[in-house]
Amino acid sequence: MAVRKFSPVTPGQRHKVIGTFEEITASVPEKSLVYGKRSTGGRNNTGKMTVRYIGGGHKRKFRLIDFKREKDGVPAVVKTIEYDPNRSARIALLFYADGEKRYIIAPNGLKVGATLMSGAEAAPEVGNALPLANIPVGTVIHNIELRPGQGALLVRSAGNFAQLTSRDGAYCVIKLPSGETRQILSACKATVGSVGNSDHALEQSGKAGRSRWLGRRPHNRGVVMNPVDHPMGGGEGRQSGGHPRSRKGLYAKGLKTRAPKKLSNKYIIERANKK
Repeated sequence: MAVRKFSPVTPGQRHKVIGTFEEITASVPEKSLVYGKRSTGGRNNTGKMTVRYIGGGHKRKFRLIDFKREKDGVPAVVKTIEYDPNRSARIALLFYADGEKRYIIAPNGLKVGATLMSGAEAAPEVGNALPLANIPVGTVIHNIELRPGQGALLVRSAGNFAQLTSRDGAYCVIKLPSGETRQILSACKATVGSVGNSDHALEQSGKAGRSRWLGRRPHNRGVVMNPVDHPMGGGEGRQSGGHPRSRKGLYAKGLKTRAPKKLSNKYIIERANKK
């Protein structure tokens, strides 16, 4: 994966940096694994706007991704590597030996024609999904479950990876991309390797129109509003309103938002890195 820059022949291309798409092998998704994705525009079921600054954007088809990888012991061949408009990572289409087709998140280094396996008997190789109990200590992993059989919830975006650092009884100690170190049950599955498309972080949109294509509308700051509209509004000239806070008055920076008595707190060994 690489990125390409453009000659500044137009204002929108002056700062534009996008991926090369060189690893993508198919332009049309598997028809049996997609469905139309309805856009809400930030409205709820009664039509009231509940989230501001979203709407418009390109029409998308949602790809059904297999985050559970529960077809244990059935080999699968990687047929294509595809673009997915709903996530930063690339996806891979698997053809299983029994005829079933499924999409997975494409890990770094996965090639078309590779054979993947899932289950306790699978080898700890890139793209294989197996319980944490069967993965060697020090291995780089992604697509991590929090409960056995629930499906992967952690480490799914482009370029991300976690590391299995040690074992502690029925739990494995995982270092997450945020810097947090936590215990996860050894029966939970994870996929070996890091998520592909690691150069996604280097991309730059180059123009406001690309944000509109992604369904993001212009976002105006609280400081430029009037006091009736925002706690940080008002003031003469460029005076801004005290501490950064949300429209509802909650502090926006430095305030701990995690519930102090949350049950899963006991599994967290070390908090995420402070910015």
